[in-house]
Amino acid sequence: MPVPVISIAEMREWEGITWSSGQTEAEVIRRVGGCVARCGSRLTRPGERILILAGKGHNGEDARCARPHLADRCVEVLDLVGAAGDAPTLLRALALRPALIIDGLFGIGLNRPLGAEWARLIEIVNDSGLPVLAVDVPSGLNADTGEAQGAAIRATVTLTVGAPKTGLLQETAWPYVGRLAVAADVGLVPCPHKSELQWTLPEDFACYPPPRKTATHKGSYGHLTIVAGSLGYHGAAVLAARGAERARPGLITLQTLESVYHAVAAQLQAVMVTPWQPGAKWGGDAGGILLGPGLAAADLPDSMKLQARHVWRDLAMPVVADASALDWLPLESVPKNAVRVITPHPGEAARLLRTTPQQVQADRLKALRGISQRFGNTWVVLKGHQTLVGRSTGEVYVNPSGNPFLAQGGSGDALAGYIAGLLAQPDLRADALRAIRYAVWQHGATADHLQAARSNWIVGDLVEALGLQKAEDWSEKPAGNC
Repeated sequence: MPVPVISIAEMREWEGITWSSGQTEAEVIRRVGGCVARCGSRLTRPGERILILAGKGHNGEDARCARPHLADRCVEVLDLVGAAGDAPTLLRALALRPALIIDGLFGIGLNRPLGAEWARLIEIVNDSGLPVLAVDVPSGLNADTGEAQGAAIRATVTLTVGAPKTGLLQETAWPYVGRLAVAADVGLVPCPHKSELQWTLPEDFACYPPPRKTATHKGSYGHLTIVAGSLGYHGAAVLAARGAERARPGLITLQTLESVYHAVAAQLQAVMVTPWQPGAKWGGDAGGILLGPGLAAADLPDSMKLQARHVWRDLAMPVVADASALDWLPLESVPKNAVRVITPHPGEAARLLRTTPQQVQADRLKALRGISQRFGNTWVVLKGHQTLVGRSTGEVYVNPSGNPFLAQGGSGDALAGYIAGLLAQPDLRADALRAIRYAVWQHGATADHLQAARSNWIVGDLVEALGLQKAEDWSEKPAGNC
């Protein structure tokens, strides 16, 4: 189950209910320490040095409790209970160049700006350039607002306890939080709070997609039509088609402009490639349609744009709009219960909302809600760091997987194809939200797997590996949720 994104006050209330149930703080701290150790182990190798910076509160206790679980690492615990005079000790410890620093200085209870001496210690840690694992929240960061309180640790990974805190998802917090992971199972009672923002866990996709029935055929799994590719952008059509193949619908037909037909068709085998012609039929027995990848040529036919508007407005089957097709969509209602998905990055989202990318990033939830409302309550995949999936009402899901190396041309085309390939299948489109969330998670998890294995992977590698990641064993991955 996903977990809600909550405030500090809600976290405190959750803890209070847990203590009232008979669970002890000591047991929860012990479990958190184990989670911290497992995450630290995935970020280091046996024999490497780990430096634990422990403050005087529960955050420091969490960090200290990791030490017994790190017997195959060289661990030093530095108790920093008062900043005065601690700088030389810290500098000596950092001079040994530990492979990882575990930050347990301050937790969510910090409610005032740090003094100059503490700010100096944090500056020393940040200037070291060493990887940092922050426990619960980077020290010095306000977990409600996402603002640094005078100074804050710049973590590589933040392992937050129980559930993500609202401030950790703010754009202002991203430089400090790094990759956000959740230690969800630490002995707390079930979270009593609800939230419109939900943090996706890999376990949400256990045994998904479901096994196929034995007595089926390719007609059982839908026929996806892709309209993509123009002069100078034919690769986007190929990547979208290959992404769709990894979802394994029954059939895929790609319609592309005649100017790039030969270049596209030569790179695909199982996909049926045809030149697009005015009046070409889209849909029919199709299980879904993907519009837009690589349709960026200046001389694109107006008739293609008009046909795209018709498909979006009138057809009952799932339609996914990506890239250039986002600018063609009508601001009209669509058939009841028809699945519509749009996949903008922040720049495209800004165009759809007639605003700026900076304003989109400052409030991504508001941007997603606004886009969905403008386009008939469509599902929106707002791409970027911590991709959001949702629509104008209901819960919005934050995706935890992925890394900055997804910022390559063609990555989004592969994702659009994969989403459309899943939704083309009747059994999967019955729960469209889960299919979309799974596609986004799998896309990011694949990138994490590739980054852990090699540092020079490209989008072609991403497409080859798409769909291989299993939610059941993702907790063992070095780049997964710690």
